[in-house]
Amino acid sequence: MISINHRDSKPIYDQVKNEFKKLIVSSVMLADDKLPSVREIASALAINPNTIQRAYRELEIEGYIYSLPGKGSFVSDFREIGNEKKAALLAKFDEAVSELRFLGVTSKELQGRIEGGKKND
Repeated sequence: MISINHRDSKPIYDQVKNEFKKLIVSSVMLADDKLPSVREIASALAINPNTIQRAYRELEIEGYIYSLPGKGSFVSDFREIGNEKKAALLAKFDEAVSELRFLGVTSKELQGRIEGGKKND
């Protein structure tokens, strides 16, 4: 389910967090699905439980999961927090588009990226 790359320069907690985000955003994990316990993931990946706890804490801060004391962590229903998250992501997108336009990237190139077309690096 989750894999980490020890050679990656990203911190392990960040890799774990991003792996869960991918599972949630791609609907592999659905609203109210229970996440594996911190101990289960730490044991399976042979890493410190504090690392997993940090990833879970950040996922909760970002609104991807919620915790119930004594029950565990669960995937959030994005319909409830979706508008706030969309607004934040669109603001980041607008900043990136402005900078890219300043650097000479055309509207056509940007549109191609948005539509999933060929990347022009």
